[in-house]
Amino acid sequence: MAATPLPRPGDPPRAGAPAPAAPSGDVERLAEAWTAAIVHGGFVSTARAELRRFLTGTAGRVVATVDGDADPGLAAGIGADLVAAHLTDPAALRCSLDVLAEHFADRARTPDGLRRFTAVVGALSDGYARTLQERTRIEQERISAAAFSARGVAEAARWASEARYGAVFAHALIGISVADVDGRILEVNAALSDMLGYDASELLDRSIFDFIHPDDTPDAWPRIQAMTAGEVDHVRLEKAYFRKDGFQIWTELVVTLVRDPGGSPRYLVAMVEDVTERHHLQSRLQHQAEHDPLTGLPNRALFFRHLTAALDALNRVPPDTPAAVGVCYLDLDGFKAVNDTLGHDTGDQLLTTVAHRLERGLSPDGHIVARMGGDEFVVLVDQCAGDDDLAAVAQRALEVVRTPVPLRGRDVVVSASIGIVARPRSGCGDCPAGRCGCGAAELMQAADTTMYWAKRDGRDRVAVFDPRRHRADVALFEMAGRMPSALENGEFELDYQPLVSLSDGRVRGVEALARWRTADGERLGPDVFIPLAEQTGLIVPLGLHLLRRACLDARSWLDGRSGVEADGSREFVLSVNVSGRQLRQPDAVDRIAAVLAETGWPAGSLQLELTESDLMSSGGRPIAALDALARLGVRIAIDDFGTGYSNLSYLHRLPVDVLKLAGSFVSARGTSDAETDTADGRDVDNPVILSAMIDLAHTLGLVAVAESVETAEQAARLRVLGCDVGQGYYLATPVTPAEIPALLDRPVPLG
Repeated sequence: MAATPLPRPGDPPRAGAPAPAAPSGDVERLAEAWTAAIVHGGFVSTARAELRRFLTGTAGRVVATVDGDADPGLAAGIGADLVAAHLTDPAALRCSLDVLAEHFADRARTPDGLRRFTAVVGALSDGYARTLQERTRIEQERISAAAFSARGVAEAARWASEARYGAVFAHALIGISVADVDGRILEVNAALSDMLGYDASELLDRSIFDFIHPDDTPDAWPRIQAMTAGEVDHVRLEKAYFRKDGFQIWTELVVTLVRDPGGSPRYLVAMVEDVTERHHLQSRLQHQAEHDPLTGLPNRALFFRHLTAALDALNRVPPDTPAAVGVCYLDLDGFKAVNDTLGHDTGDQLLTTVAHRLERGLSPDGHIVARMGGDEFVVLVDQCAGDDDLAAVAQRALEVVRTPVPLRGRDVVVSASIGIVARPRSGCGDCPAGRCGCGAAELMQAADTTMYWAKRDGRDRVAVFDPRRHRADVALFEMAGRMPSALENGEFELDYQPLVSLSDGRVRGVEALARWRTADGERLGPDVFIPLAEQTGLIVPLGLHLLRRACLDARSWLDGRSGVEADGSREFVLSVNVSGRQLRQPDAVDRIAAVLAETGWPAGSLQLELTESDLMSSGGRPIAALDALARLGVRIAIDDFGTGYSNLSYLHRLPVDVLKLAGSFVSARGTSDAETDTADGRDVDNPVILSAMIDLAHTLGLVAVAESVETAEQAARLRVLGCDVGQGYYLATPVTPAEIPALLDRPVPLG
């Protein structure tokens, strides 16, 4: 047989197909491997050189789609070209896909690479199958025309006498059967007999309805019955059959109704193509698209489909029936530490083990376990009574996760934080319209938010969705979004609270207190917006802005008092709060020095306050910054001392000038009302602790400042204990910048 010419690389690509790439080393290697595999399989009768030219162009287009230079969906044109090149044996497609899988194995190791490769292979297979189906349809029409020409319609017995029909019928590569309108099989060819594993005699006179399969779609046989009634002329469907030996095959089935000259239904001609390999390939591709490659669990896309279906089913439940759909959103605690210490391979083993344990522990009850990505999993409980049922499922999940996992000769123990949210049939009761409109996306968002509550509340626990807390979180999120523009618009301002000497009542300085006057006139305190600024990173520009504002205000106060310069002998201190995140910036010291130079405020009269917890847990860079600031003459104060790490062995090595004692120690009751530590039964006398901290400050050569001085008794006690400076509403309230000059030379009565 003469070799059939193949499409050439120079031919214009099919409509919608990616343009061929210029041959590269990668393309040449793929083309050579592909050519060798096709030649070895004997799938095409053409010269090797001609086949190589064709596959070089085809390989270039495949590489372009996998590497992202073209839409993966355009690979359908490549599949069509394979059929046009007469690679119509399903084994040829399987051979081609094996070559592609081996060639692109490295690219498919990344999630994005795997996604693109899977999309390309799926599109290629779809184009191949559709083109092959179209060929089958054309061949069917040719056979039908030969079989039921005007000469042969009268009697079925005359079909066999048609030489052309007989040759096609007998030697066709696809299965062919002819049945009467009652479904009784009259003729079958050898290809169909071989396909089903029966002798032709075992199929004749049987009813086509004997071959109903459990996997048949519900509308398959009603469509065939409509055809026997003359209502439909063509039916095309994918259908499974059991062979005689019990093995299941999948076929592409095309049935055509043949009418007699009067137009009445006479015969059913079926063309049956074995597409088992293609079906299995499509099933594998579908499974890969819907399941996590590491754990084998359903992925996010498949989980959302299950959740959407569960919510749709819930909406059909009678209104008076107690029912709910629940979601448990789970995140492993400390998983990053496992990756960082034991390696990512060990981390993957841990994820796989936890995933399989969750599936074994929860799936038998009908719950669906899926992996969202990273170390996050989610459980769908499509039938529960509410939060209590859902919490029980979540507790079981916690117990599964807590079970030690043996990895590399050691037991690794992790915990999880779980957020749960239930959507009842009656609705969540929290929708603005008065009825629940929560869909899958809203439910997942609520569960994700609730999981983070569990993490913030201490980890290794279950948190239940709270609409009020959620609204508060949303409000804070919106507030964080407004903060950058508020900073640009000058909405952040400062009040100042005097720092009063407890020996003579004179004002020795002020602490700058940040305020946010929003565009609508609301005035917010730092406890509201400073944590948001820390989380978003805005604390760095905001802190620098407030420092500059404070230095300018302080400069104006002293310039307004006959130009007297601030210096160490006056002991007037401008105290400004900074965060560890600010000091972790590489240019933190340079920026602070630039502010001092710009405003003219002396470094020796600037005091930066840093919390004890922030200072002790910040690592090396803030400590280096503090050392550099101390060399400039800037004073350093530890704020809220006694509430953080209290690492005294570390404290004496820090460049610290001031200890600001936490207000909880200052406001404690007197010695007659000692508190009891229930852990060991010892009495804890807070004034004794306060005295010890003041002595500690003096022993280290530091100034002791007491916060939250609210009463005359507290001020008197601090004075007796030798505390240097006090700050609080009893001594002076926070005031605006304009009110500070009047306080600088006016002693505060100490009672």
